[in-house]
Amino acid sequence: MTLKTYHGSCHCGAVTFDADIDLGQGTLRCNCSICVKARFWPAIVKPEAFRLKSGEGELTLYQFLSKRDKHLFCRHCGVRAFGIGQSPRWGEFYAVNVTCLDDVSEAELAAAPITYLDGKNDNWDTPPQETRYL
Repeated sequence: MTLKTYHGSCHCGAVTFDADIDLGQGTLRCNCSICVKARFWPAIVKPEAFRLKSGEGELTLYQFLSKRDKHLFCRHCGVRAFGIGQSPRWGEFYAVNVTCLDDVSEAELAAAPITYLDGKNDNWDTPPQETRYL
């Protein structure tokens, strides 16, 4: 795969964005409480690779624990299309929910590598023992 500009949105279309993503670089599945409950499946991109096109005022912010990461969701349909974070591994980043990419193909999603993260135990360098439910 190569770098491609994808167009994405929440379910109701109030929030739209473009993101430059190389799905061949991989996606994430995490077992932390918010990722599991929201079934969040992100690709990580640098801030310059993400462009919010519409709906900034339609986003609601949710933060917990350290309040470092910004968990954003559409106030109308509740879909979490992306979030903004900061980590030692990636620096500042956007986590784009690949299931919100309107023009991604099933084949592209199926071919995208997945890295599993053990956020539940704050062990970001070792995958959890069980990943089948993620």
